[in-house]
Amino acid sequence: MTTKSPHTGTEKEILLHSMERHRAAVRWKLEGLDDEQLRRQLVPSGTSLLGLVKHLAAVEYGWFCLTFGVETEPLPFDDDDEDADLRVEPGETTADLLAFYDRACAAADAVIEATDLDATGTSWSGAEVSMRWVLVHMIEETARHAGHVDILRELLDGTTGDHNRAPAGATAGATSEGATEGATAPVSETSA
Repeated sequence: MTTKSPHTGTEKEILLHSMERHRAAVRWKLEGLDDEQLRRQLVPSGTSLLGLVKHLAAVEYGWFCLTFGVETEPLPFDDDDEDADLRVEPGETTADLLAFYDRACAAADAVIEATDLDATGTSWSGAEVSMRWVLVHMIEETARHAGHVDILRELLDGTTGDHNRAPAGATAGATSEGATEGATAPVSETSA
């Protein structure tokens, strides 16, 4: 993603752009990987790329929709298993979980669009929170997990960065001067 940040936009436009940028980085990191790679657990916690996407979908629905009284499809939370939303079950396909993430982001965007930043809702813990707080929290949450996704992808095939900076028509593994094979250059502050 290489769109310019709305440095002079409204507060909501700037926050939403930041949210969308991190969402896009997560989606890009999944491109070109097969189902086995997306499910592979590369760290002792058992975290996988697809598990992170499942978690991000669930918290998009939870924080934006449930907090502001909008119903959602069933979510993968379990009071007896705090990691249920991070675990990819055998019957869950890559296509299903990517579609779940897309639906969650679309539902969240609809709530964001319809809700004033000062409007309040009730979080899962029962605390009253504003849309502004939820947006900032979810930018933090998505950015944190985008970093996890970045590390897992690098462990899989060496790809780094937060978006594909290869010139149009170049292959996904193309390198820029000074970059390692299979990696892309990191985003600079001016290109964001």
